[in-house]
Amino acid sequence: MVFNSVTFLVFALIFFALYFNTRGRVRTWVCLLASYLFYGWWDWRFLSLIVFSTVMDWWFGVWIARMDAPDDTRQQINSGSAVLRFFGDLAERATALGWNRKTVLTFSMVMNLGFLGFFKYTNFFIESFAALVRSLGMQPSNVTLHIILPVGISFYTFQSMSYTIDVYRKEIKWEPSLLKFATFIALFPQLVAGPIVRASDFLYQMSEDKKLDMQRIYSGLGRVLWGFFKKVAVADSLAPFVDQVFQAPHTFSAAHLTVGVVFYSFQIYCDFSGYSDIAIGLARMMGYDFPENFRTPYFSKSFSEFWTRWHISLSSWLRDYLYIPLGGNRNGKMGTYRNNMLTMLLGGLWHGANWAFVFWGFLHGLFLIAQRIVAPLWLRLANRLLLPRWVRTGISIAVVYVLTLIAWVYFRAGSIGLAGGDSFGTANTILGTIARGADFSPGSIINKFQVIKGGILLVILLAVEISNPVVRWNPIQTARPYVRWAIFAVLLWLIALFGTFGSNAFIYFQF
Repeated sequence: MVFNSVTFLVFALIFFALYFNTRGRVRTWVCLLASYLFYGWWDWRFLSLIVFSTVMDWWFGVWIARMDAPDDTRQQINSGSAVLRFFGDLAERATALGWNRKTVLTFSMVMNLGFLGFFKYTNFFIESFAALVRSLGMQPSNVTLHIILPVGISFYTFQSMSYTIDVYRKEIKWEPSLLKFATFIALFPQLVAGPIVRASDFLYQMSEDKKLDMQRIYSGLGRVLWGFFKKVAVADSLAPFVDQVFQAPHTFSAAHLTVGVVFYSFQIYCDFSGYSDIAIGLARMMGYDFPENFRTPYFSKSFSEFWTRWHISLSSWLRDYLYIPLGGNRNGKMGTYRNNMLTMLLGGLWHGANWAFVFWGFLHGLFLIAQRIVAPLWLRLANRLLLPRWVRTGISIAVVYVLTLIAWVYFRAGSIGLAGGDSFGTANTILGTIARGADFSPGSIINKFQVIKGGILLVILLAVEISNPVVRWNPIQTARPYVRWAIFAVLLWLIALFGTFGSNAFIYFQF
């Protein structure tokens, strides 16, 4: 089920009617069953996978807690539900066999990454090995398994893993209720494409029923409408132009390809941040607070800043559960460079089973390393030239954005690779044509109506995002009713006027 569909609109109306007319465990059951219906709409068979992963990771939390405080935890388990007593007994028996908390964590990591690796990377590694063998002059037989990638597996796997790791680190308390934990993992707003919500940010919010709060309803609805504008009006309007560019790059001029690359940078931003806005808005209407996932990333002055503004829930996850455990910046320059590169390579691989995604991660790792070397030199040069602050900022933003564009070309080409195309060939053709300057005249740009429409939408988008720190559009529309309804009306008009209505799936569904 996708947000931009009539089916979801009907689903949401029924869900909120039930949600605000139930209490306690009944409301939690409503959330869980609705979330499973939402997820199972694509393919009900994968419900068994998310249910199994949920039960196992919840049990691992019980098991680790049982080892950390045997007496206190045993008493809580014995006074809990029949399900908790059953799994507590299993944990006690397994502990008696010699399992320790580190072994349990390791088993949890192997299970989660094993599922993710099997469904997402099996064919990728088979095909990569076959290509390596062919490069050595041998002819391996073509072996490809027909594996369907479960929607959202990358997101809910990381969410579930973080819970077990945090319980192991004693940073959060284990959750006694399997029902609450299952709802936390499967809650439909963020289930398929994030943001990646951690247990420490959410489970405590389920401690009491959320009352119907009209200010939160209005605030959440405004965020939902803004997310729909980003997705349906901006991203889906830019998509046809971008698709043409990447499907046949050799047929277009450098000017046309440059517009296509710029359009893609905003297509993926509006598509993904639009999903996050809708998810955050829906959660706010329910009474919950999800973490922000995007903060105007294309205004970043450095790549380290970019990764605190782009897909914040993933970048912070990689920082806390990969970069810092690897040593972070505590092992000297070379150790920091290595950890930056490893983190970004694995971040690229997380996005998709294609070498173009890995190369995208490599480029961002390279950018982060280069930044550490170049930044002090640039600061000295700027001081010597007596450049005003606004000039320095503008140059830094422009450099970061242009290099990000280059990396995005390989990222988008990775999607072509997932479909069996030539990722690197497509990306190199686009960048090579632009670098050679093969006709930069405006007249060489085809489909000028799409370009004009896309330009108008980007002006609206940037005007809102640039003014938002000062105007703060979302809070102001909840405080002033006449402004609120005016904003809602304008957003609905823009969506109706510019929207592309075809229930186009969100880009990150494939990851």
